[in-house]
Parts: sequence; C-alpha cells; structure tokens
Amino acid sequence: MTQFGQHPSPAHVIAHLSDTHFLGGERPLYGKVRTHENLLRALAQLEQSGAEPEAIVFTGDLADLAEPDAYVRLREIVEPAAERMGAQIVWVMGNHDERLQFATELLGDAPSAGVDVPSQDRVYRFGGLRIIALDSTVPGYHHGDLTDDQLVWLARELDTPAPHGTLLALHHPPIPTPLALMALLELRGQDRLAQVIRGTDVRGILAGHLHYTTHSLFAGVPVSVAAATCYTMDLSAPVNHLSGVDGSQAFNLVHVYDDQVVHSVVPIGVFPEVTRFTDVFLEQLSSLTPDERLEAFSRKAPPPL
Repeated sequence: MTQFGQHPSPAHVIAHLSDTHFLGGERPLYGKVRTHENLLRALAQLEQSGAEPEAIVFTGDLADLAEPDAYVRLREIVEPAAERMGAQIVWVMGNHDERLQFATELLGDAPSAGVDVPSQDRVYRFGGLRIIALDSTVPGYHHGDLTDDQLVWLARELDTPAPHGTLLALHHPPIPTPLALMALLELRGQDRLAQVIRGTDVRGILAGHLHYTTHSLFAGVPVSVAAATCYTMDLSAPVNHLSGVDGSQAFNLVHVYDDQVVHSVVPIGVFPEVTRFTDVFLEQLSSLTPDERLEAFSRKAPPPL
C-alpha cells in the first residue's frame, strides 16, 4: 500500500470493544436493546473495513447476568469473526461478569469446586506488543479495586519491558467521570495502580464500564474508554441523572506505531454516504510523486467567479 503521509503503517492494529451485556436466550436487554444484533453489526463493520486486527479486546461486562448460555452465545458470535480476521480474542472481566462462569465459559478453565476463583489476570503477546488483561472486579460488588497480590504480580510482569511496549486492559477506567452516580462505581485505590505503572513501558490503558467514549491521562499514560455495544449513557441528560439510551454505540480501533498509539472511534450502524473517493482515484494518486500528490489533492480549487 502506498504511504501517502509521513507516518509508516502501524506496527499493530487492535480492535477494542466493551460492555456487550448479553442475556441468555438472546433476550433483549431491558426488553428493548438488541445486544446480539449490535455486536453482529460491529463485527461486520470491523471485518468489512479490512483493518485486520491482531487482537480483539473486550473490556468487560460481557454478560449482563453472567448466565452461562450468554457466554456461549457470545463465543458463537465472536470466535468465527475473529478467526476470519486472523485475530486473537482477549476477554477482560467486568463487574457484571462472574469469575466462575467467565473462567469456565470463555477461558476454558475448570476451577476446583468449593474454591474461590482467583482474579482473572492474563498476559497476551502479539509479536513485540504485550497486552495485560487485569481483573478490576470486586466479587459481590459493582465498583472496582485491585488487591495487593494483583499489584505485586503486575509490577513483576512490568519489570521486563516488551519490545513494542504494553497495553493494559481493564474494565474500570482510572479516570474521573462527570456522571455522579457512576463515580460511586469507579476504580478505588487508583493511586496504588499509578505507582505501579508510572515509568514502565505501559503505553496505553484500554477500559470500558462508563458506556460512553472518553479519553484522559493516568500516571502519564493515555486512557481510552470504548463506548458500549449494548447501550450508552447520555452525557447531555440533566445533572445527576443517569440515562441510558439505545444509540451512539461504538467500538475503537487502536493503531500502535513505534512512537505513538492512536485510538479511533467507529460508530456502529449504517449511515447515508454523501461522498466517496474511488479506488481508481487512489490508484491515480499512487502513480504520482509525493510532490505531485500534494498538488493534486491538497491544493484548493480556485473560487467560483
């Protein structure tokens, strides 16, 4: 592919989705939201885009009530699409998930009966890029937290840098939210996590939970929150209201370059096309020199008389 700009192709492409909130039997969420259809549309758009992600990262709240058949249906939808795109799936625990069902139905583990299921933390490697899935859930609660053991484990893992750096994926984002009620369910002890990742090779934090797209910095690391595929929060609702709406669902594309990580939002849906540059036009541009391309595409047309 012709390099039109000053940046080369990214070293890694990651798809970041969140908060599918599947119910068993493909029941609509709140009797209204077709969560399965939303995810099918999102994956179809991703596949048709030709982005060819190495990984598809789901940052939690995969099943709304942690029903086993909800996880089974999720796998039935995601795994064939991921296989066609040559992508590996990275599942991350959310507060609506339960560790036993998550480990059994998604990761293929078989926890021992009568034993508390440990936090579902995993390390994935994609060439030189490392993705760490960190379980920020608290059993029996919806807010987030990390245990001392998890932080020690994470610090030890980060002691050895990855050639292309690390992306940290967890459900509860370590950033403020303007939604007062959601603030009650935030990640606690954020200062402890900051002490672990500050100065390491962590280049980005992927999160969900908030049901709207947002970005920030944490311990000097960019944070990218993907909007839910199920429903989203209306940030224009009156102050102190928590209003979920069936609209504005999206997923993110993460492009990892040698010196930058770029997060792009992809709205889910089919929208009217109003303009298009054809493949023939792109082929013509490719045949030109860089200076000729700039003249052909960048120069403004003279104003009409």
